[in-house]
Amino acid sequence: MKFTKVQSVGNDFVLIEANSFNKNCAELARAMCQHHFGVGADGLLLLMPSKSADVKMVVFNSDGSEAEACGNGLRCLVYYAVRRGLIAQNRDNLKVETTAGIRSVKLERHGRDISKITCSMGKPAFAASDIPVDINLENIFDIKMITNYKMPV
Repeated sequence: MKFTKVQSVGNDFVLIEANSFNKNCAELARAMCQHHFGVGADGLLLLMPSKSADVKMVVFNSDGSEAEACGNGLRCLVYYAVRRGLIAQNRDNLKVETTAGIRSVKLERHGRDISKITCSMGKPAFAASDIPVDINLENIFDIKMITNYKMPV
């Protein structure tokens, strides 16, 4: 399997050019993103063709869960796509399809090199009902205190 390791502002990803979405990608993300036994990454990026944008990005976190979008991943994916010629080199305003919708991306250049990539991530959600969280509250507060513990000398 061919892949590329990319990073942006401290987040690193495994990027794979894919023509279709495979349901086993969650398992692949968990295996490849392991830092000790895999490639080691914060997530898996799938670069795919899109009918509604320049390219499509599907993101899986290192735990195998699918993310709607990722700003650092988006910058990595666009940089890769432009450098590989999958998007025309002379374009500075691009569109990327994500699970969260179409994201606008602006490229700034220094000569022929890309010097900055700015992504529109959409309107943030702050309401608790808009943020999916699955927590077992009974286990969160099941903390056992260790008392009378002495450090070995």
